[in-house]
Amino acid sequence: MLIVSVVVAFIILMIGSMTDLKKREVHDYVSYGLIFIAFGIAILYSIIYWDYQFIAQAAMGFVIGILIAYAMFYLGQWGGGDSKLIMGLGAVIGFNAFSIFGENNFWLLMLLVNIIFVGAIYGLVWSIYLGFKHRKEFVKTLKIWSQKKEILMARRGLLAFVIIFALLILFFIPQELKLVFLSFLAILFIVFYLWLFIKIIEDSCLIRSIPISKLTEGDWIYKDVFIGKKYVTGPKDLGISRQQIERLIRYKKIRKVIVKEGIPFIPAFLIAFILTVMMSYMNVAVLTIFSRII
Repeated sequence: MLIVSVVVAFIILMIGSMTDLKKREVHDYVSYGLIFIAFGIAILYSIIYWDYQFIAQAAMGFVIGILIAYAMFYLGQWGGGDSKLIMGLGAVIGFNAFSIFGENNFWLLMLLVNIIFVGAIYGLVWSIYLGFKHRKEFVKTLKIWSQKKEILMARRGLLAFVIIFALLILFFIPQELKLVFLSFLAILFIVFYLWLFIKIIEDSCLIRSIPISKLTEGDWIYKDVFIGKKYVTGPKDLGISRQQIERLIRYKKIRKVIVKEGIPFIPAFLIAFILTVMMSYMNVAVLTIFSRII
């Protein structure tokens, strides 16, 4: 990966992280700026070296970024700003379709793995912080969720499943495989309670009512909004549009809507990118030293 691309991506991610932490949004000029600059660098290097591969790799990286972004966006895991930035990062890093084990492909794969790893830890830490910050609301919501019939049934069913299979593993699974199977059971148990914790965090800390005038494009509407009997916006839209906001403003009778705030996730992108750069250059340094020794 070109050093100029590393510097540009780092600066853009720094700006995006600051706006995401401060305003819970990433301006279009930040994400689109990264995309245009990435292609600009690729075109410049293609002209200098008279080699089309710079543009081709940027285009392939951009396409891969689009596929990942759309998948995560429509699964409701990322907002529009997150999705656009991953497209830009894909274009900056690039992908070499003619060399599966190429350096750029290694960069991109390592970045995606680091985003998943860092994002999981970052999301958990941020959720714990929110739970502590809004501890009264969290405790109140925890009591409500703990009394829900479906949650009680799920907890009892999971506990029974874990106990039964743990006994089967202890008595019927070979000694050398017991630890592996018991680990899977433990992971299943932990994942359920992590999911429950995150849902309680969402309900107690991330749901709020805001005036129509403070809505911004891409805000996640938590409950369906109607004008009369006609649907205007809701959770299925995966973010309110500018036209929908203008329609609500013109209507005037609806003063507030309930939105779900997202966790500012761009800092996780930044940390993952820095980690990827460090790992990549450390890998190059180790290979260089090893080749000299040989």
